Amino acid sequence: MADFAWWQRGVIYQLYPRSFQDGDGDGVGDLAGIRQRLDYLAWLGVDAVWIPPIYPSPMADFGYDITDHCAIDPLFGTLAEFDALLAEAHERGLRVILDFVPNHTSDMHPWFQDALRGRDAAHRDWYLWADPAADGGPPNNWRSHFGGPAWTLDPATGQYYLHAFLKEQPDLNWRNPAVARAMAQVMRFWLDRGVDGLRLDATWHLIKDEHLRNNPPDPSWHAGLPEHEKLAHVYTSDRPEVQRLVCELRQVVDEYPDRVLIGELYLPIERVVAYYGTTGNGIHLPANALLIGAPWDADSIGAAADRYEALLPVFGWPNWALGNHDKPRIAGRVPPGHSRLAALLLLTLRGTPTLYYGDELGMRNGEIPPAAIRDPIERNMPGLGRGRDPQRTPMQWDDSPNAGFSPGQPWLPVAAGFETVNVAGQRADDASLLTLYRRLLQLRRAEPALAVGRYAGQGAPPGILRYEREHDGRCLTVVLNFNETPRRIPGLQGRVLLSTLGRDEGRDIDDSLLLLPGEGAILAGRPDPAAG
Repeated sequence: MADFAWWQRGVIYQLYPRSFQDGDGDGVGDLAGIRQRLDYLAWLGVDAVWIPPIYPSPMADFGYDITDHCAIDPLFGTLAEFDALLAEAHERGLRVILDFVPNHTSDMHPWFQDALRGRDAAHRDWYLWADPAADGGPPNNWRSHFGGPAWTLDPATGQYYLHAFLKEQPDLNWRNPAVARAMAQVMRFWLDRGVDGLRLDATWHLIKDEHLRNNPPDPSWHAGLPEHEKLAHVYTSDRPEVQRLVCELRQVVDEYPDRVLIGELYLPIERVVAYYGTTGNGIHLPANALLIGAPWDADSIGAAADRYEALLPVFGWPNWALGNHDKPRIAGRVPPGHSRLAALLLLTLRGTPTLYYGDELGMRNGEIPPAAIRDPIERNMPGLGRGRDPQRTPMQWDDSPNAGFSPGQPWLPVAAGFETVNVAGQRADDASLLTLYRRLLQLRRAEPALAVGRYAGQGAPPGILRYEREHDGRCLTVVLNFNETPRRIPGLQGRVLLSTLGRDEGRDIDDSLLLLPGEGAILAGRPDPAAG
């Protein structure tokens, strides 16, 4: 596998820094806490840890509203503590990826505070300003993804500023070369310190229509969806000019050897693959959210994988995720017992998987009482199910008070069931979901076919997903039973390397394999070409 980069061979683990481990007892996770748990991550077998924003911030959006891109918020620690974390991660063979937030800053950032001084301020054109409409209202119909208009009036200067998210998060003007230069220097600051990659937040939002044209209605909108989804975001996201910026950001990363650039993209998959660039000069890993939104059935997931593979450019490396800090947890989106199937799927499709903290335990969304709600999305748009607090609850380490996350009051309540769904209990259980994840990660390292091999979908009976992974003559077959009844899969030959239920492992299969409901298996050996 030496011909492949570490980010192609490896598995990324996303933690949420406020919720992973509290090292100082204040109820909020921090860098000291992450350092305490590096041995766990190394034991689990992941290759890199992705850390969302830890920069100084008023925390209106919990770190995505930044006042200093080149420092650490005291809530999380110090720059020296970050350096120590980076060094200790590298000692354990773990890479570190940081969130980079290029679309906006905090309204308390010195740049924006200067911009407020007047229309002639040095940093005025670093943000997006416009005169009121004829009626004195916002310049156009653009809406914030966090509720309400995307424009806020600055009474002192008589102009509106744009914010795709909270009004406390003014959008930067990426048509201004000074902004591009400043943000490139931010990237170099962290790459110079030795971080192994950057994940671009809200990548598709970076450029807006220079003529400020109104977004057209979205005919698919219906009651129960957020107000901003009434509009198709034709003029506020995925603009053609974004591709040039992506290539420029990639050039900065390419100044450093062996680094990776990841891009957040909630777009149709046909548009996601465009962010690889025209010659592979774009984002290394434009984030693929197909598994997060796909119906949980064999046909839908198989079709999604085949479609993605067909759309990938020859220079594009695939990637997969089942969840993240913005989306409900996978354990609550699949039928009971199917978390094992999800683990097998994520870690055997071709491409780089990203595992969200706690999914290896089967953590579910937490129940957040009204008084404990912290997420501005839920506060601004209550009752629509878009709040993100439930999937950000503290990591469940053991069955002690607060699940071993903190001796203090956690910033969000610990999810119910932590007494049994926790690292300590599952680590000691050979049949646990955590053990299955670890075994799958070990198998990926031992079998290049799973890590970097080609993918080929195979015909299968109804409710069965079957595909082949092959590298250097070694062929593995993956079969997953999405049915709620047992199914026998014909035309299989080979040895069972792993079953999600621990059945038949080491057994040689000559014709067919029986899978129980929600069971999946990996077999070594080429399947019968007549099957399917």
